[in-house]
Amino acid sequence: MGIVLFASSVCAAPSATDIVERADTLLWGKTLQGEMDMVITTPTWSKTIAIKMWSDRPTKSFARIVSPVKEAGITSLRIHSEMWNYIPNIERTIKIPPSLMLQPWFGSDFTNDDMVKESSYVHDYNHRLIAEPHIAGQDTYEIEGLPKANAAVVWGKIVFWIRKTDFIPVKTHFFDERGELMRVMSFSDIRPLGGRTIPTRWNIQPVNKPGKHTTLILKSGTYDKPIPADIFSLRNLTQKD
Repeated sequence: MGIVLFASSVCAAPSATDIVERADTLLWGKTLQGEMDMVITTPTWSKTIAIKMWSDRPTKSFARIVSPVKEAGITSLRIHSEMWNYIPNIERTIKIPPSLMLQPWFGSDFTNDDMVKESSYVHDYNHRLIAEPHIAGQDTYEIEGLPKANAAVVWGKIVFWIRKTDFIPVKTHFFDERGELMRVMSFSDIRPLGGRTIPTRWNIQPVNKPGKHTTLILKSGTYDKPIPADIFSLRNLTQKD
C-alpha cells in the first residue's frame, strides 16, 4: 500500500519585521500625496497648521505649510539622508544636520525625522515579537525594535502595538538611548481614506511635557500614484503653492 502525503495547510505566521512592514506600508504606501491638519496643544494655547505632503518611499519626501498665514510657505524636503527647511519670512533655505533630526518640527511634538521619514522603522531596526496582548477588544502584536549597528536613527528603542486582524497600528512607544520612555504615539479614528482603511488621527504625547501634545489629522490621501520628480527638488522649496 502506498503512503499518501498531505501538504500542510497551515500558513506560517508573519515575522516581527513583516508585521511592522505591513503596518508601515498601510499608512504610507509606496507613494503618498495628502493633506493634513497638525493641531499643536499646550496648557496655555493651541493652533492648527494645514499641511500638504508628498512621500516617495523610502528616499524622498516633501511637506509644505499652507496655513495659517504666519507659517504659510514653510517647506521641508528630504532626499536620501539630506534634509532642508525653507523659511519664507527670512527667505532662507537651511540644511538640517543629522544631529538635529530629533528636534521638534516647527514647534510641534513631531520631530524633523517624523515629518520627512529619514529613518525607517522597517529597515533600520531589528524586530522581535515580545507579547500578544489584548487591547481595547483587539488582539495585537507587541513588537520591540532595536537599532541596527550602523543605522542612523534617533531612538534607542521603539515598541509597536499592531492589530492582528488588519495590521493597523494601535500605539507606539519611543525610548531614548538610556531606555527611558520619551513619548507615546497613538492612532485612532479608523476610516476609509485613499482607498484603504487606516487610522486618520495620529497623536504624540511627550512623557516629560504634561498638557502638551500634537495631533495629525489626515484629511485626504492618494496612494501609490507617480509623483512628479520636480516635487522633490531644492527649487520647489521656494515655490509658492
